Amino acid sequence: MAQNGTIPVKVGVVLDVETPVAKVWLSSLNTGISDFYASHPQFKTRLLLNTRDSKGDVVGAASADPSLTSTNSWSPYFFRTATNDSSQVKAISSLVKAFSWREVVPIYSDTDYGNGIIPSLVDSLRDVDALVPYRSVIPPSASDDQIVSELYKLMTMQTRVFVVHMWYDLGSRLFAKAHEIGLMGRPGLVWIVTGGFTDMLTSLTPRVVQSMQGVLGVKTFVPQTEELDDVRARWKMRFRRENPTVLDAELNVMGLWAYDTVFALAFAVEKAVLKEIELRGKDSLNFTFEKRSNASADYMTDLNSFGVSRIGTKLCESLSGTKFRGVAGDFSLVNGQLQSSTFQIVNVNGNGGREIGFWTPQNGLTRTLLLNNSSDMSGYYSTSRSNLGPIIWPGESTVAPKGWDVPTSEKRLRIGVPVKEGFKEFVDVKIDPSTNTAEVTGFSIDVFKAAVEKLPYALPYDFIPFAKPNGSRAGTYDEMLSQVYYANYDAVVADSTIRANRSLYIDFTLPYTESGVVMVVPIKESRRKSAWVFLEPLTWDLWVTSTCFFVFIGFVVWVLEHRINDDFRGPPSHQLGTSFWFSFSTMVFAHRERVVSNLARFVVIIWVFVVLILTQSYTASLTSLLTVEQLQPKVTNLEQLLKKGDKVGYLESSHVYGLLRQKGFVDSNIISYKSVEDCEQLLAKGSAKGGIAAAVDDSPNMKLFLAQFCSKYTMIGPIFKTAGFGFIFPKGSPLVGDISRAILNVTEGDEMKQIENKWFKFKESNCPDSQARVSSNSLSVGSFWGLFLIAGIASVVSLIIFVITFLHKHRQILLGSGDSMWKRIRAIFKSYDQKDLSSHTFRKNDKPVDHHVGSDICPNLQNSNFPPSPSSYLVDTGPNSPISRERGTLSSGRFSPEVAPENIELIVQNNAEITSPNSLATNV
Repeated sequence: MAQNGTIPVKVGVVLDVETPVAKVWLSSLNTGISDFYASHPQFKTRLLLNTRDSKGDVVGAASADPSLTSTNSWSPYFFRTATNDSSQVKAISSLVKAFSWREVVPIYSDTDYGNGIIPSLVDSLRDVDALVPYRSVIPPSASDDQIVSELYKLMTMQTRVFVVHMWYDLGSRLFAKAHEIGLMGRPGLVWIVTGGFTDMLTSLTPRVVQSMQGVLGVKTFVPQTEELDDVRARWKMRFRRENPTVLDAELNVMGLWAYDTVFALAFAVEKAVLKEIELRGKDSLNFTFEKRSNASADYMTDLNSFGVSRIGTKLCESLSGTKFRGVAGDFSLVNGQLQSSTFQIVNVNGNGGREIGFWTPQNGLTRTLLLNNSSDMSGYYSTSRSNLGPIIWPGESTVAPKGWDVPTSEKRLRIGVPVKEGFKEFVDVKIDPSTNTAEVTGFSIDVFKAAVEKLPYALPYDFIPFAKPNGSRAGTYDEMLSQVYYANYDAVVADSTIRANRSLYIDFTLPYTESGVVMVVPIKESRRKSAWVFLEPLTWDLWVTSTCFFVFIGFVVWVLEHRINDDFRGPPSHQLGTSFWFSFSTMVFAHRERVVSNLARFVVIIWVFVVLILTQSYTASLTSLLTVEQLQPKVTNLEQLLKKGDKVGYLESSHVYGLLRQKGFVDSNIISYKSVEDCEQLLAKGSAKGGIAAAVDDSPNMKLFLAQFCSKYTMIGPIFKTAGFGFIFPKGSPLVGDISRAILNVTEGDEMKQIENKWFKFKESNCPDSQARVSSNSLSVGSFWGLFLIAGIASVVSLIIFVITFLHKHRQILLGSGDSMWKRIRAIFKSYDQKDLSSHTFRKNDKPVDHHVGSDICPNLQNSNFPPSPSSYLVDTGPNSPISRERGTLSSGRFSPEVAPENIELIVQNNAEITSPNSLATNV
């Protein structure tokens, strides 16, 4: 107990006190103690710093070592009031994602501090599809020559994105040497430094800062407040007083953490001590340490080897619950670790770092923190470079680096090309025996060269034939592609098919040809000669449907015309024949019967339209059948070949062999060919004579084949799905994306057409496209059901209208109560069978009947061509005459009753037809 009644609590401080930064931190601790107790004079406890010089050995407890965090589970007395270095890896990976960099090389010190962040960094980069092809590890005691040697090694690599994670003293040497050898002033380079380095920018010498121009840095964000300005002012006065020889020192974020740590510890100690006094009394206070039973005697830096204060448990509880707003931001310990949620992205220019944006766990990259607080940003995570300010890259470039480049050693890419005996239009390798150099040409080669010319940078390369010393092919395509995996080739340019199993160990560019594996088979040698070929254009269901509709339409027209049209009257056989004749004659538009009712005309005009469509379609289908039938393939699928046991062919060393084996073909039925000519000879022989029944290959190859032999063979398929031909690069190569985009630029322009014309135009012929030569299927009801539906609806509606009109006109028959229903129905049908004399087709011919002879009796008769009858046309209409007895007296009443029935010689009916003298007509 001190004289003034306060309780002193000693706090150990381990620092390398001779370093400038350690002086900054120690001064910050002392300033914090002074400020705290000046603002809290009522506190009973007082922290007393007990400083020890580590002389460069910070042991583990004083280093900001991320690996110590994992010890917190078994060492609950360890607290770290600095942020975990792993918390910044998401900010770094967001930068990598924003600029689409595909590869990153970490450069770190070979210490616990350097190694601790790497696993988290690699995982975070993998989440944004970025790979770590190499790790540059530099010992903390490395000489300048060792650093330069490692930097030269980096210059020989393609990757140009480097993340530096090391303490500022080693990092300063690294950047100074990189600047000396020209690895900092070249455009196209990306250097990113982690927070431990960036936070020390204000403590670096101007020479080091000048060597870091264009570097990006991730820095702990400290909000600018008036309280922070006051603390900086008091600290500067104290620091100058305590260290008059140190000039231009700045209070960095670690000094601010030290300042806040004193406040947190002072709060916690006051709370723990007061609780101990309340529990045991003031006289029982004892801050001595007790050694733990599980302490390790062999490893003195183990946290378990430290003793524990008697009030240690209460102090831990109090410190864990301490939260306040410090000068460095919110102070809160979670699992013994200071939490930090916001990082500042800076660009080193001039004498320091220029702010270009921020990163937060909630919103990713943002230009200002004001947007982060906006409700519109809720749930929005951005990795867009547009959310960053303008950046000046190394070499004073304003163009964002691509992240990789051709190695500075000017190593040319070794590109493998296949040696082929056939299909040389794609790749053709010719060896000059005098110089032993290879001349490589072909469609695939020209496409690759055109794509390389589209790149925004130079890409030197050499074509290396995949061949044996004697110039022959060295292996299959799969064996050639594996050379990329084993790093014997940097790429392969060939007519290589993109396959899923190949992409497991190599990467393909986007395809530069069409896709699919097809089958070429012989066409039928002669057209089929059949007497019934005329039936094939229509399917049986369409034939049946059409016939039924012909009959139905004939019936509908007969119903509508029977009562008013003499063409549809007469004996039943005559009426049936006329109806069928009328309907079927519309098929050839040869009908001659008049149609007089509007309903029948409506039905007929629609039906004639349907018949027109049917006949035209039939004609076109029959024509196609007769002219194209001879081009039908002999085989249409692989299953037919498997079932028959026929042999199939494939291009030697092609991937198609594996597809055929998967399909079920045995080796004895799989024959390879080397060229177009070999393939044609095998197809000409046929499977039964030692040849093949079909050739299976990629579509581009088979189109070349058909360009020469289209009159004898046709193409079926695709029978297997593939993505087409592509170029091959190592797994994860950044060239894949650039070449793919260049291929799109080539294929979408006129350049691809020019390349195709150069290599394939001489193969063009007058042969029609193989896919178009296969005749279409027969026409079915499905193609015409709409027409039949319209015709059917029109016919049914017309029938309904006619029936309703007829029944309404003869309703007195149906409503009569004297007869049975059956008799009434029979009477309705009998009335229907009679002529409708009220129709305009009959009214125009009816005249009043006179009883005088000749023109007086039948005025129209004297205009006819028939000769007069000798009986002078006398008609008896008396009450006892047959006419009176059968039909009643005629309405005219003008016939003479004195004429006997036997004197009647003929009846004039409808002014046109003369019946026999023995017939008796009811109408005149």
